[in-house]
Amino acid sequence: MKTVGVLALQGDFEAHRKALEEAAGAGEGVRAVEVRSAAQLETCDGLIIPGGESTTMMKLLGEENLLEPIRSFGATKPIYGTCAGAILLARDVSHPAQASLGLMDIDVERNAYGRQVDSHIARLAYAGGEMEAVFIRAPIIRRVGAEARVLAMHRGDPVWVEQGRHTVTTFHPELAADRSVHRRFLGKL
Repeated sequence: MKTVGVLALQGDFEAHRKALEEAAGAGEGVRAVEVRSAAQLETCDGLIIPGGESTTMMKLLGEENLLEPIRSFGATKPIYGTCAGAILLARDVSHPAQASLGLMDIDVERNAYGRQVDSHIARLAYAGGEMEAVFIRAPIIRRVGAEARVLAMHRGDPVWVEQGRHTVTTFHPELAADRSVHRRFLGKL
C-alpha cells in the first residue's frame, strides 16, 4: 500500500486527504496521512503541501525542523504543492521575495491575481478535458524552466506545471469535484 502524506501544519490539509481518497477509489491501495514531523514524513511515498500562507508555512517548517527533511524527500519522491505549496516548491519567489524549498525550476509571484476579493473560479482546459479551478489569493507562475512542463494555463499564465516527479497548481483542485490532478499525482508514486 502506498502512503501519501499531507503536510498538516497549516491550510486545508483535510480537503486534500479526502481528495486523495476519492482519486484513489476503492481498493487502489493508497493511504493518506497527516504529516507534522520528519518521522511521519519518512513513512510516506509522496507528499502534498497544501495552500495556506507561504511565509507562515516556511516559518513553521523551520520551527518543526522539516525544511531539510522535505528537501531530501523531494530528491527521490514526488511532492505536489497547491497555491502556497507551489510557492514553497519554486526556485524563486517574488512580491515580496521569500525563502522556498527550491525543488522546481519555476519563478512564482505571490498573490499575483490580487487580494482575497479577487479570488475566483474558472474553467481550465487540459489534455484530459476541462475542469473547474478555484483560485484563492493565488500566485502566478512567471517563469517555467526548460525541464518543466505546463499542463494548464489561465489568462495566459501557467497554473499546472510538472517537473520530473514534482507537480504544482496555483489553484485548489481539492475544493472542486474533479480529481484529475490528484489522480495524476498518484500516478507518480
